[in-house]
Amino acid sequence: MTEQLETIWTGGRRKLAKDPVFGPWVTQVGSIRVAVTSEGPFYHLARAIVYQQLAGAAARTIHGRFVAALGGDVTPAKVLRVREPTLRKAGLSAAKLAAIRDLAGKVKSREVEVHDLHEQSDDEVVRRLTLVRGIGPWTAQMYLMFRLHRPDVWPVGDLGVRAGFAKIHGLKAAPTQRELEPLGDAYRPWRSAAAFYCWRALETELP
Repeated sequence: MTEQLETIWTGGRRKLAKDPVFGPWVTQVGSIRVAVTSEGPFYHLARAIVYQQLAGAAARTIHGRFVAALGGDVTPAKVLRVREPTLRKAGLSAAKLAAIRDLAGKVKSREVEVHDLHEQSDDEVVRRLTLVRGIGPWTAQMYLMFRLHRPDVWPVGDLGVRAGFAKIHGLKAAPTQRELEPLGDAYRPWRSAAAFYCWRALETELP
């Protein structure tokens, strides 16, 4: 797998840098740079399932074992061919293994088309992906943001986004999903960039 960092949503960075509240955080954090790879949609979706509800280091370890268990061939056919105990030994929970195998089966049968997701609207991408067991709106939104680099995704269900928004705006408590939804309107069409800086704010302090 080849992986490199790419700068994205530069228009969003410029817009938010001018915002009186977000501006200092944008200056401190800098450009929005994310890892990109040459791998296809199935690889990224399986990885997203592995990473659900896990801390970074643990997720990377289990994902590495998962890829190794498949001999580096992360494809629907290989996932369905390798015995379940072999994949469980990589550290996958029963629920995550079931989700990955459901994804593999639906992609292989073409019940869920993933080859042309980059051509579809945000809503259609979410609709398709949430047909898969274990893939909810949050996972679909992460795919939109970090695989397809869509600029205007607002993942209000993400605890980190809500907590970061509260920190940036000096709120005593994180807004609820319902409260946060309209608060993102000010940052259209660059809500993905706003979400990114909300995440980074949690690990950043202003001078």
